[in-house]
Amino acid sequence: MSERKNLERVVPIGALAEQTGVKVETIRYYEQVDLLPPPERTEGNQRRYGKRHVERLAFIKHARDLGFSVDSIRTLLKLSDSPTLPCDEAHAISVAHLGDVRHKIARLRSLEKELERIAATCSGGVSACDCAIIEALADHSQCAHHESGLAGAWR
Repeated sequence: MSERKNLERVVPIGALAEQTGVKVETIRYYEQVDLLPPPERTEGNQRRYGKRHVERLAFIKHARDLGFSVDSIRTLLKLSDSPTLPCDEAHAISVAHLGDVRHKIARLRSLEKELERIAATCSGGVSACDCAIIEALADHSQCAHHESGLAGAWR
């Protein structure tokens, strides 16, 4: 095993960040929250990452790019580490996340319509006196999204 380790190319954290497109601070965070296993350390206490770190970090980055939460990624990594387990839990996580994404999209579409409506009311007046946009923002009851329960759609 140690012979294999010697053949594996190890890199410092900066090189890992550059290779994967993940910031150094983010790599450290993933270590702190136990998504990424701790790397070996040099005698000078510098981190050294190998192929398994690169592969795991690529998995994490892809999952984050798709919007999965850290907790979901942790579970997905555990499932990935145990290939004999059924993938029911992975499926449930992805279906739940898809539902969340669809809900956010619906809220954003409502927000888009409301912003279009507000922007269309602007006639180029003076903002302190007769700006329909300023008036709409000052009086939330004028907004259609307020009545539909989609207030805060951008969150």
